[in-house]
Amino acid sequence: MAPALGSHKLSTDDVNDMLHFRMINEQQVEGISINFFYKPHTLTLLTFTVASLMYFVFSRDDADVDNNLRVGFLLVVSFFLVISVLAFPNGPFTRPHPAIWRMVFGLSVLYFLFLVFLIFLNWAQVKRLMYWVDPNLRYATRETDVMEYAVNCHVITWERILSHFDIFAFGHFGGWAMKAMLIRSYALCWTISITWELTELFFMHLLPNFAECWWDQLILDILLCNGGGIWLGMTVCRFLEMRTYQWASIKDIHTTTGKLKRVVLQFTPASWTYVRWLDPKSSFQRVAGIYVFMILWQLTELNTFFLKHIFVFQASHALSWCRILLLGIITAPTVRQYYAYLTDTQCKRVGTQCWMFGAIAFLEALACVKFGQDVFSKTQARSVFQWLLCVVRAVCVSLSISLARCVCMCAHVITSKAILPASITIPQVSITVTCYLDCVIPLVPRSSLQTIVHKYKHHGTTQPSYRTGRRRILSLRDVRTLVRKV
Repeated sequence: MAPALGSHKLSTDDVNDMLHFRMINEQQVEGISINFFYKPHTLTLLTFTVASLMYFVFSRDDADVDNNLRVGFLLVVSFFLVISVLAFPNGPFTRPHPAIWRMVFGLSVLYFLFLVFLIFLNWAQVKRLMYWVDPNLRYATRETDVMEYAVNCHVITWERILSHFDIFAFGHFGGWAMKAMLIRSYALCWTISITWELTELFFMHLLPNFAECWWDQLILDILLCNGGGIWLGMTVCRFLEMRTYQWASIKDIHTTTGKLKRVVLQFTPASWTYVRWLDPKSSFQRVAGIYVFMILWQLTELNTFFLKHIFVFQASHALSWCRILLLGIITAPTVRQYYAYLTDTQCKRVGTQCWMFGAIAFLEALACVKFGQDVFSKTQARSVFQWLLCVVRAVCVSLSISLARCVCMCAHVITSKAILPASITIPQVSITVTCYLDCVIPLVPRSSLQTIVHKYKHHGTTQPSYRTGRRRILSLRDVRTLVRKV
């Protein structure tokens, strides 16, 4: 029989690329100890969902039209999450369970579809929908209508400074700690932090609540909240980076305390990947991708403030913090997939969660532009141009510093290879190499470094510091991304 017209046979490289993409963006669980939690229970789930649906249909009173709509909407969301568990990919993470991350992706799809529906409504329909969700929004006012910003900045007292440490300040601090744990780069975190303060300055004519006193912006925001959160997040990253990930089955643990500890540790990462956004041989696509990453991050932050200003709800309202919580959760797999796309030459496309996050960010911006034309009509083109110029300059400086550090580190690696005594043997480390590169620092357990330091003593060589020993032992493996087997 003749081959079908237009048929195409995948090459070996195409198949390898597909398998590599799935290995990175659709992680599979290794070393399963309790099979019940990872076996498919499709028929059981189908029986349970159908029985639950029958119970709700015939047991509740359907006289209240408004309540019917609310219950119907909640059940649609619930059943869509059930389908997400059955049909969607795992994503790049497997802890605490892949089903959790499938539901996270399902929630992001639902939010994306809601935004698509929203942008085709008119303003009256949008307000009617908001009042249906929360009738109290009829009486909501903008924060800028009841508060004053950047007044009496020359008056600096301890009482005034302490009054700024409210729940939002601690949320600011915790948010930056989480951002640092996701990005894992001092240079990128500080660049995003500083460029965001510049964003507030240049968009102050559109959002009056961006106006802040100099001491509030420089000391409280950049140094204390942002800087403290970045330091805490990076400290946690360094701690997790140097851990030895050897997971024991809960069946092999015989004490109750040990079993409880293992259950708690199930909510911690199964492994930790050293992240390096730039290296001396970075391509133009990789550098441009970092620019896009930082611009998209700023756009997401801007959407937070424009949404609550245009659609008129307070920062403490459930619409605000639920959106922030959802985006915070989906950012974790998004950053991981985008990093793999930038740094892995074998990864030809972005992951599904990353694609969805970008679509959500642009749809939110589109909704703000459509329903906030009275706000954007006051836009000063000069301020927006200056903002873009400042962001580009800040990113250029940050990338230049990061690149210079990478060059210095590579020079140190080459020197370390020449200095390292030939008689020292390096303990083998169980690793899975995902991609190759000429210059990088992967993960090495602390025990291996202590062995190297001990052998340096016996060879009469000056004992290196912990960081120096780490760099020397890591210089023996030319790899970019290493993930320890669990």
